[in-house]
Amino acid sequence: MAHQARKRFGQHFLVDEGVIDQIVRAIHPQPEDPMVEIGPGLSALTAPLLQTVKRLTVVELDRDLAARLRLSWPAERLNVIEADALTVDFSQLGRSLRIVGNLPYNISSPLLFHLAQYADAVTDQHFMLQREVIDRMVAQPGSGDYGRLSIMLQVRYSMEKLFDVAPDAFDPPPKVVSSVVRMLPLPADRLRPRSESAFAALVTRAFAQRRKMLRRVLADWAEDIDWQALGVQPTDRAEVVSPDQFIAMSDQLVEAGRLS
Repeated sequence: MAHQARKRFGQHFLVDEGVIDQIVRAIHPQPEDPMVEIGPGLSALTAPLLQTVKRLTVVELDRDLAARLRLSWPAERLNVIEADALTVDFSQLGRSLRIVGNLPYNISSPLLFHLAQYADAVTDQHFMLQREVIDRMVAQPGSGDYGRLSIMLQVRYSMEKLFDVAPDAFDPPPKVVSSVVRMLPLPADRLRPRSESAFAALVTRAFAQRRKMLRRVLADWAEDIDWQALGVQPTDRAEVVSPDQFIAMSDQLVEAGRLS
């Protein structure tokens, strides 16, 4: 029986064999890889991945699709976690995880932030997302796409946009163009803020009114910021400040006791 795509789950099933092959080649799975797929749907990626990997874990919210997956492969080959990916503790799935998926577009940003908590246990991530989201993820300072999402992910990952995927590669077709991104967690010796919560609070505040000058949007903290040491002008806008500069600014505010 054909599965009807459910709008509440943001379901758009990948059906283009050429695109599927292109994604699998980009992932380059190996037999022993601890592979995790988010949102396997109708097994467009699941089936070709299982042609190579010995065992695959999938996270599927739709109970009908989860049941179909359990019927299609034995448990020793396919471990089906029937849950919302936003609630899954990925640290319980092992180390050196390789995470892949055609992520539901309606929860893509929250899911990326959720996964960032487990980056130390991840080797790489390959995701299909709405193109505009990936453009924001990889955007550089000074571009219109650069913002909070860019910074919060770039301090944790090296990211590369691989290729675009047209709407007609899906059933039903989404109203937007999709893209595939590769995300590699940065090493333990990466530059990191003294306080993750202070850094997150600063970036959120800075981009709350992105068209305003920093001295205005950060008015409560401006006198404790050494602008010259940062190489930032108080008349600059948040969109020209690099992730490293935001880390340094956050550290200054922590040292001054303004953030913790």
